[in-house]
Parts: sequence; structure tokens; C-alpha cells
Amino acid sequence: MSTLPFSSLPLSAAMQANLEALGYRETTPIQALGLPVILQGRDLIAQAKTGSGKTAAFGIGLLEGLNPRFFGCQALVLCPTRELADQVAKELRRLARAADNIKILTLCGGMPLGPQIGSLEHGAHIVVGTPGRVLEHLRRASLVLDGLRTLVLDEADRMLDMGFIEAIEEVVSLAPAKRQTLLFSATYPDGIGRLASRFLRDPQRVEVESRHDDQQIEQRFYEIDPRQRFEAVAHLLMHVRPQSCIAFCQTRQQCQELVAHLQSLRISAQSLHGEMEQRDRDQVLTLFANRSLCVLVATDVAARGLDIAGLEAVINVELSRDAEVHIHRVGRSGRAGEKGLALSLVAPAEASRASAIEALQQAPLNWQRLDELVVKNREPLLPPMATLCISGGRKDKVRPGDILGALTGEAGIPGTQVGKIAIFDFQAFVAVDRSIARQALQRLAEGRIKGRIFKVRLL
Repeated sequence: MSTLPFSSLPLSAAMQANLEALGYRETTPIQALGLPVILQGRDLIAQAKTGSGKTAAFGIGLLEGLNPRFFGCQALVLCPTRELADQVAKELRRLARAADNIKILTLCGGMPLGPQIGSLEHGAHIVVGTPGRVLEHLRRASLVLDGLRTLVLDEADRMLDMGFIEAIEEVVSLAPAKRQTLLFSATYPDGIGRLASRFLRDPQRVEVESRHDDQQIEQRFYEIDPRQRFEAVAHLLMHVRPQSCIAFCQTRQQCQELVAHLQSLRISAQSLHGEMEQRDRDQVLTLFANRSLCVLVATDVAARGLDIAGLEAVINVELSRDAEVHIHRVGRSGRAGEKGLALSLVAPAEASRASAIEALQQAPLNWQRLDELVVKNREPLLPPMATLCISGGRKDKVRPGDILGALTGEAGIPGTQVGKIAIFDFQAFVAVDRSIARQALQRLAEGRIKGRIFKVRLL
């Protein structure tokens, strides 16, 4: 089975109408396999990666079972990172548009406890959060799971990698024994099997066979001298000149050193690693998503859960020690029917890792020579957009339309030169065409947004 029409599934008329309005007519393979099981109320183990449509699979299922009149937590979704939790909550809100007054709340670390406690006092049908912060609220009794119907463990393999097993165990111990449990994981290491045997009851296991569309992703492997690794990355970037690329590193230190090297060559690059402050992570991810940053240099754990549309290339600065992780990295490129490119640097000491990837893919690797790549354009590698940071956000009642109106109205900037707008609690980001960034900055700084003056700076 590859896909099904949503109309063939036993969904409410309101959900069917909303899916039609969202343009969801055919299921993805994981939805076709998983949704019938979820709608039957059975436990599920699904091997599926970010970008497969898994959020809609469990989202549709848990929304169909909600009682809108009961404002207790009926569904809990645990995610490894705040970014993934935010993405999941956003998708659930889109799916819940047709339902009456469904409240969805995120509970993640790095954010103040007080406002979260206040929101919980008003009730929430669905809670999406990271294990540590959810557990903190459970211990404080600000979150109660007496009415829980469905527990979702999303990206379960990475939650284990990040050391969340004890927190997950305690959360599960505080949930009702009579519940539905859905476990989603991109890979299926031994730890996931042990987790499933303890927390799930007679689960149905489904797996989407193709990890990614091999025909859509061109993989190239280059043997390098490990002492020239950073120079090799720069050479690849200047040859390909991607506007959107993730370069995967093994450690935080390697990330920071590579970024310093690339920036010295006037290549637009910033790092993303697990030890960053949440505010800095938000800013870097916003820049990358809105095309104000060309190269995101990241560790696997820090990049987990990100679903960046239109990613042109992936560079493996060093081969992963786990062949499954390599497949997951590569699968970030070439999504939604687009062509993808994955470039891997391999030092002699990493030959066994390359062999493991070859065995897993069941196809010979495409080896090429780095010294044969010609760099025709030596101009700096800069992104097409630039981002303005505004000192007002959701708490100031600032909405995307207010910012767009200020730019295209009073400031006189054409709407075609304004990109993505992201609103956070106390600040907002707007992407504009790089060629008019200074002009937009001056106009916004001198004008008003929603009748008020805010500080504006260019990132």
C-alpha cells in the first residue's frame, strides 16, 4: 500500500472538510499504514522520519478522539526538542481548525514556568512538550494526566540518544494504564524495542520501506586528507554555491571551528549545537528558514526534528559512525519531489563507515575526486535575503500582517521583496530582499508598527 484517499477513511465530516481545505487529498505511505490502526484505538510503532507526514497521521487520529467539552489533557505528545514541539503544535492547530475551541499547549524547557502554569490552569486538550519540562509540571501537579487517552512518543530514538529515558519512564508511570500509546522513530535501535515492550500493549508495527527517494538524491563521496577537511567543505560550497545547505559535524567544537573558517572566506554560515541558549537557537533557525543564512553547521542532535523546505544540499563534514544516521542526514535533501544533493567527505580512517553505508544502501558508493571540481565564481557566498529583528512580539499583540503592512504601506517596500515573518513572544523577525535591507531598516526604525515605535536592527 502506498497511499489512500482521505475520503476512504472513517473521519468526521468536519475533519474531511478541513483536510480538503488544506489540500490533503491523498495520504502519505505512513498515514495510509498508520491511520487505520490509530483510528481503531490500537497501540502503534511506526518507523518514519521527519517529513513523512507522521505528524498528520497521529494528529488526525488523536483529534478525532477528543472530547471538546472536557478541558483536561486528553493527548500528550513528547518530542526531543522545542523546535520539533513547536512544529508539531503548529500542524495540530491547522488540523484542529474545524473543531470547536480545541486548545493546544506547548511545554518546553528554556521557557519561563510561570506563564505555562497559568495556561495550564485554563485547561488544554492537547499538550506537546519535551520530557523534562512535562515531568516538571507533573511533579508540581500543574499538569494532570487523569483524563489522558493518547500518549505519543515522537522521534523516540533521539529522545533516547539525548538521555530522556528516565524522564519518559516517570511520565509514563504517571499516565493512566488504560490509554493508547503511539511510538514514532526514524530508526529502530535495540533501545526502542525495549521501550516499546514496556510501554505499549500488543502494538501494530508499520514501516515505510523507502527511507528516501534515492532517485531524487544524488550522493557523492570524496576521499580527503583529514587535515584539509575544512578547506574541502569550503571548496564544495564554492563549487555548488547552495542558498540552503546543512553541514553535519560530530561535535560542538567542530561546528564552531568550521563556522569560523567559512566566515573568514565570506561564506554565510552559522552553527547550531546543543549547548546554545534557546534565544540564539531561535534566531539561527529563523535566519536559515527564511533564506537569510546559506549554511547551517549542525550536530545531529541539534538538527533533529528540523524540517527545512527547499534544502538544496547536505554536506557530511565527517561520516557518521552509524549508517542509519547517515541515511537520515541525506534524507533531509530531496523532499517534496525536489532534487537533492548529498556530499560526504571521507578520511582514510573512516573507510569502515563508508563500507557500512554501502552495505545498508545495497548499492556502490559514487566516489568522485575533489580536485576535479572547478570553482568558477569566487564571489562571497551570501544569502538572497536579510533579516530585521523587531523588539515587539506576540505579547505586544504584534501580528505578521502588522509588520507586512508597515513595510509595504508607510515604508513603501514592494510586497514581493518581503519574505517570511516569524513572531515570538517578545520579538519578531522579517526577511527582506538583501538589496533593500538597509532601506527597510531605516523606514521601519523611523515609522510605526500598529501605531507604536519599536526598536529595529539588522541581523
